[in-house]
Amino acid sequence: MDHEDTSLTCSIRIEWTNAIGIVNKKVQCKNATLRLIRNDSRQIFVEIRYDKAAPIKLLLERLSVHKNFMKEGKATIKFLEIACSVYLTNAPPSQLVNFLRTMFVKMTGNVAKNEKSSSLRTQLLSSKSRQFEEISPVTESELYRAQKLATGKSSTTTPSPIRKRKLSDSSNSKPASAKRLYTSSSPIQNNPLDLEQKEVLEACLSGQNIFFTGSAGTGKSYLLRKIIGALPADVTVATASTGVAACHIGGITLHQFAGIGLGTSSVDKCIEMATKSASSILWKKCKHLIIDEVSMIDAEYFEKVETVARKIRKSDKPFGGIQLILCGDFFQLPPVSKANEKKKINFCFMSKAWKTCIHNTFELKKVHRQEEQEFIDILNEVRIGKVSAESEKVLVSTATQSIEQDGILATRLCSHTQDADLINESKLNALPGDVKVFDALDSNPAMGKTLDNQTTVPRRLELKIGAQVMLLKNINISKGLVNGARGVVKEFKDDYPLIKFRRELYLAVPERWSVKTTSGVAARKQVPLRLAWAFSIHKSQGLTLDCVEMSLGRVFEAGQAYVALSRAQSLKTLRVLDFRATQVWANPDVLDFYNKLKIRQDCMSLVPLGMRNKSNKSKTNNTNTLRGISKSLLNKPLINIS
Repeated sequence: MDHEDTSLTCSIRIEWTNAIGIVNKKVQCKNATLRLIRNDSRQIFVEIRYDKAAPIKLLLERLSVHKNFMKEGKATIKFLEIACSVYLTNAPPSQLVNFLRTMFVKMTGNVAKNEKSSSLRTQLLSSKSRQFEEISPVTESELYRAQKLATGKSSTTTPSPIRKRKLSDSSNSKPASAKRLYTSSSPIQNNPLDLEQKEVLEACLSGQNIFFTGSAGTGKSYLLRKIIGALPADVTVATASTGVAACHIGGITLHQFAGIGLGTSSVDKCIEMATKSASSILWKKCKHLIIDEVSMIDAEYFEKVETVARKIRKSDKPFGGIQLILCGDFFQLPPVSKANEKKKINFCFMSKAWKTCIHNTFELKKVHRQEEQEFIDILNEVRIGKVSAESEKVLVSTATQSIEQDGILATRLCSHTQDADLINESKLNALPGDVKVFDALDSNPAMGKTLDNQTTVPRRLELKIGAQVMLLKNINISKGLVNGARGVVKEFKDDYPLIKFRRELYLAVPERWSVKTTSGVAARKQVPLRLAWAFSIHKSQGLTLDCVEMSLGRVFEAGQAYVALSRAQSLKTLRVLDFRATQVWANPDVLDFYNKLKIRQDCMSLVPLGMRNKSNKSKTNNTNTLRGISKSLLNKPLINIS
């Protein structure tokens, strides 16, 4: 943790109430700064600065914190001693979580010191003559002490009542609320950003319109969630081209947000549709628009969305003045074409709107999913549609290797969804014993179809002992219980399936998924499993599979083979049947786009060497030298298209 965790910028509303609960004083501000400070008596305060008014200092003692909507940038801190409530809104979610965590940890440390208490009124009056200083960042020992308190007995400083987790594994007795707020259990919190990712985050926070890309496994989704968490929640809209991708980042589909459906109508009709729908409110409120998996948005649709943005927001600026943050890899799955329609694919980077809107492009190059350099090199070849004889030999050799372990079979990746469904159904029917059925509990049954499309979790799950399954949620990263982990049903215990994974036994109890729509939030509660004898390549996007088999003979579009191969964690856990180099190809327009991107990045990285000369003549010579180098680069493609 750093000093940013001791401060927070957001909108506030502060209310003081009397003995019967009537508000007798209120303060409200759209842009306030909260800081954690300490006086010379080691008492901790939250200082609130707003407008040009004198700062408000509130002692952190006897609190109640409501934090159910932290992901939306909202929380409430109730100061019970003085009947004061501080309502926080439009806070960057990650900043809000870190601020509340730091607050809890520091308060825990103060409790251990057993300081003599006095009335809050006396403390506040006497504090006027005292010196205040900003609180230091949280140390490891303070965090450890706070975690022990969160998982043990409560105290007067615990921010909110801790509820015991229901339907949980007996080995995990930690309360859900404590785990969510005070520990770093998610991969986003555990792994710091690398230099490439930090550069992208800084560009986003500086207000630039950007597109960032990278090969599979470079942490694009991971970085995107960090960006979403760092921006003000109320004016940031996270979208994606597909429902599953939108669910992964806690957003909605671009089609839902735009309010123009599939965009098949004329531009004028699309503007009319968006203006009359609930989307118009979101358009006017939005300041930061995020689009994930942008490779699946075609040029025509991108143009229409950009036009709608300008018209609804009544602004001639690109995208109506909204900051645009795009993410995706055009070497992976292209825009979906209509059935039986064979026409040239026009990627969104080929549109006029792209050239007008996107100011900076970044490429992540460090691969996090795979660790074997040999496999990374092979995937880089496959990505651009080129497979050397040596790489082909390595992939062909995987056909005979045994990757099964402890009864866990390899998941077969299929190019067609119906093939995967047929394999799973036939394999389940072939198992002996009775079927155990798990029906999902949806918050709104009318939203069942939306939940089917935007989550990977099935509405109805049928299992038997011996069924091959895949975990659909990150449960415990350190134990390997992550999204995409493979296991087998060993037995049913307390009406729930006990799953044997490679490193762990796990009792699969219902988990919750939620998806956002323009009309609200829909939620589904279901056992976090799916049959995994087979899986479609399209639905595997974003997954990391630790035991996977594939036959690429029926791939039908550019990048499909690359998506399938890049799901594997290593060559040792991969089996490719009947591999041929002809199954791998890349779209020529995409190759050209990335070739030009590489040239631009190389040109921008060129700087004059030697001492700076102040004369205009030297400056001109340096400029001409750079232009000459840039020109030579433009004439030398960095990716061979032939």
